[in-house]
Amino acid sequence: MENTIAAYVGVDWASATHYAYALDVDGEKLGHRAFSHGGDGLAELASWIRSVTGQEPENVAVGIEVPHGPVVEHLMDAGFLVHAINPKQLDRLRDRFTVAGAKDDRLDAYVLADSLRTDARFYRFLRPVHPTVIELREWSRMVEDLSAERNRLANRFRHQLWRYYPQVIELSEDWARGWVLDLWELVPTPAKARNVRQATIARLLKRCRVRKWTADTLLAHLRSTPISVAPGVTEACVAHCEVILARLRLVMQQMKIGMKHLERLCAAVAELPSTEPTDPDTRCDPEILRSLPGIGPIVLAALLSEAPEAVRRRDANVLRALSGVAPVTRRSGKQYIVAMRQSCPYRLRTAVFHWARIAVLHDFHSRNRYSDMRKRGHSHARALRSVGSRLIGVACAMLESGELFDKDRKPQVLAA
Repeated sequence: MENTIAAYVGVDWASATHYAYALDVDGEKLGHRAFSHGGDGLAELASWIRSVTGQEPENVAVGIEVPHGPVVEHLMDAGFLVHAINPKQLDRLRDRFTVAGAKDDRLDAYVLADSLRTDARFYRFLRPVHPTVIELREWSRMVEDLSAERNRLANRFRHQLWRYYPQVIELSEDWARGWVLDLWELVPTPAKARNVRQATIARLLKRCRVRKWTADTLLAHLRSTPISVAPGVTEACVAHCEVILARLRLVMQQMKIGMKHLERLCAAVAELPSTEPTDPDTRCDPEILRSLPGIGPIVLAALLSEAPEAVRRRDANVLRALSGVAPVTRRSGKQYIVAMRQSCPYRLRTAVFHWARIAVLHDFHSRNRYSDMRKRGHSHARALRSVGSRLIGVACAMLESGELFDKDRKPQVLAA
């Protein structure tokens, strides 16, 4: 691919205007200009690149700071070889051309083009992402946003109950449980709790399959001495709770729809063809990943959508770096520091954290690794990162061999 590249283009993207700078293979300027953001502007950008370079799109390499977005997608659809670089690396490369700290769109576009010409190893070649993976990524992020919204509404509901009806708070650790919401709608005030029939409460508990409470104990708890509040407070809190519950039920319904889409799309990912024509076995089998302890629909969707290439290549080192479990070493003279990796996708880091947290509860080997790390004086988060690193290695090995997880299998160190 490198031998066929005849021109290099740097694109400094922005929200309103994008600036492009074109160079030939010897670093000579071919042209530069700005383009507005929009359908016409992006189409003009692709046409300008073809005309100023005089080359076919497959012979033109384009450098840009972001690996996603409409600019990247439009250039990839046009057939150009798009490469992405981290903004921090671009900032360091800019110091080659100016030590005074100058910065503008034209300079950034030139730095992108020239550094891609001379230091292509710093760039990451972008491949088209399958539409199923894009849809899975979007639904995964929507479910995460809905979960956060659910927690916010549940906390607001709890605050209103704390003001006038704290007995309901003590019924469950999760105040957004369906049966708690149904119970509140049935007895929204302590006064209603004194008049409700025991048979009515028994039917609600039976319908919701609640075994922690019986009708007698639940009514006795709700009828305990209420809080004395000022006139009008109870009515105001009830009105506020009604508004919160309407939004909360909508969010919970949308979460159910989102979870169904995650299950459907995760199963569809298994049927996608391999991205490597020379290696048809580099496919991702969600069932193998799902067999691992700690992986549920949300974690599985995050792994398949936020790091699809690393999972398909079974590249444990890249997956560790992307998820933040691989530490960063800083060594200079007598100074030696091992710090947590900060530059990684937040959603993938969170998914691996919860994956390790649940695995410690259900997997014997993960629990032993966590205990060993804690005995050495490491923090809870550091120990979970070590567990996550081991689980990523196990997952890649399972994908390579095509085997499901066996909790009774001994690790290689113990077997030896």
